[in-house]
Amino acid sequence: MSDNISRLFADYVAAVDYADLAPEVAREVKRRVLDSFGVALAAFDSDTARAARALAFDAPIPNGATILGTPQRTTPDLAAFANGALVRYLDYNDTYLSLEPLHPSDVIPALLALAETRHASGRALITAIALAYEIGVNLCDAASLRAHKWDHVNYIAIMVAAGAAKLLNLNRAQTEHALSIATVPHAAMRQTRAGELSMWKGAAAANSSRNAIFAALLAEKGMAGPFQPFEGEMGFCELLTHAPFDRAKLASLENKDAPRRILDTYIKKYPVEYHAQSAVDAALEIHSQLRGAEIASVHIDTFKASYEIIAKDPEKWQPKTRETADHSIQYITLVALQDGEITDKSFDLARIRSPRTQEFLAKHTTLAEKADLTAGYPDGIPNTITVTLNDGRTLSQTVRYPRGHARNPMTDDEVIAKFATNVAGRLSPEKSRALRDAVWSLDACADAATLTELWMV
Repeated sequence: MSDNISRLFADYVAAVDYADLAPEVAREVKRRVLDSFGVALAAFDSDTARAARALAFDAPIPNGATILGTPQRTTPDLAAFANGALVRYLDYNDTYLSLEPLHPSDVIPALLALAETRHASGRALITAIALAYEIGVNLCDAASLRAHKWDHVNYIAIMVAAGAAKLLNLNRAQTEHALSIATVPHAAMRQTRAGELSMWKGAAAANSSRNAIFAALLAEKGMAGPFQPFEGEMGFCELLTHAPFDRAKLASLENKDAPRRILDTYIKKYPVEYHAQSAVDAALEIHSQLRGAEIASVHIDTFKASYEIIAKDPEKWQPKTRETADHSIQYITLVALQDGEITDKSFDLARIRSPRTQEFLAKHTTLAEKADLTAGYPDGIPNTITVTLNDGRTLSQTVRYPRGHARNPMTDDEVIAKFATNVAGRLSPEKSRALRDAVWSLDACADAATLTELWMV
């Protein structure tokens, strides 16, 4: 049933071992797990969270996977969906940008749910996450999905299926079947991120993770998937990427190198779509220079991918939902300039629909795509913000590597501070410290299920 790509992934899953991981890679996995817990708990009361939890609550099972923030347990695939929707909801989890954009930590809640039900060790979980990142980041370099109107979460399904296969100790044939069952029946369309965005924007990756966990469990039970899922005449590469993967970009998988690509990905400083992270840094720097001066107009120069994803749609100029607002570089920039901060509260409906802000977006804000900025992407995330003041002065700022980018990484202390802010009011200080300490010592954890005991709100 195999093809060259499914065999490549299965061979890589079989080859990777915790002993091969560099200390900085294991450390980075732990930073992403901690970050994921924080952004998930911060989203606990969201409408998406409530809907996903309600479905998971309908399927209680003893000794199942814990539904984040609750004592309730369910099947690992439903827990992957409910918990994955939380990690993604605030648009605050990590990112990688290349031919295809990706939020690779979308895999973490799904793999944790499976690790919990199988009582896998912390080292096994770290290994599964690291290899999932390696596959996903390489795929983003190897082919674009967005260019052909498919969603990036199709790569999440591959990543989770591979990580799940590692946790379940599937053999190579079972791993290929898991990959096939995860991908062929579940192609996700880019319409999720076009025009006015809905709750599903934050749930699409969780759904791909759910499908992948279900696929791996089916493969473990003996289910065979469609033959040649990637290279077949109606397979993934024919329909979704419209060309074979660039095999040179999959070299670390071919060579069975120890995973390292997680080090190329970025932690978010602000709860906004990543292409706007540098715009926030630039706008906040300008805000610090205003000293009470009033803004007459704002101009944003950005790059092509940013323009296409978070600028061009008419809805981005007059956002009506949180999901649209945190994907509008115009709105994000203006709020950073007006408020001097970007937080979760920046996307409350009352703030989004502020008449002052909506009017300023419509009448006093302009935007252009610039070739020189496009040339600087994806190496950097270059945005230039120019503000004209009522007194005629102009202030301009360009940022290429926002804080948290692989070329401008956040320190451990900054990651911890972000986590502490996100869980404040959700976890007691004692629970917060206990969860943080458990994540930092994940490699010494004998049973990943002990982590979930610490995240009850």
